[in-house]
Amino acid sequence: MSLTIRPATREDASTLLGFIRELAIYEKAEHEVAATVETIEQSIFGSTSVTQALVCEREGQAIGMAIWFFNYSTWQARNGLYLEDLYVTPSARGSGAGKALLKRLAQIAIDHGCGRFEWSVLDWNEPAIRVYDAVGAEPQTEWIRYRLSGDALKDFAEG
Repeated sequence: MSLTIRPATREDASTLLGFIRELAIYEKAEHEVAATVETIEQSIFGSTSVTQALVCEREGQAIGMAIWFFNYSTWQARNGLYLEDLYVTPSARGSGAGKALLKRLAQIAIDHGCGRFEWSVLDWNEPAIRVYDAVGAEPQTEWIRYRLSGDALKDFAEG
């Protein structure tokens, strides 16, 4: 069975949302999903979007996605590619879809002169960690990720 990876289009918004919900369930965070088809259409496919997505298909059926954007390294003075989410539906895991999506993103990073290709993974997600280790990625243990969101973000911005 051959895999096809293609850029997502606006018509894929509901498929992406379905994968986002499946991912959130897997990560025990379904209650945090506020995305809708409309917000995906605007945030990924709108005129001011900085985000892009790929869809992985097997025999014409969407089985996975990757959502990503370019970031910037001041030390390298080069863009990097940041993978926000990679997801393969459970029935297609082990088919090579995840690795194929990672390879496509690596090629996009190379094609755009990026100095890095980075992402985050939950520390308990052993299946994903095994894949990332197998492709030669290295965990960055010296950095602690911080986040401002919700009321804390609003309070800080207004205060």
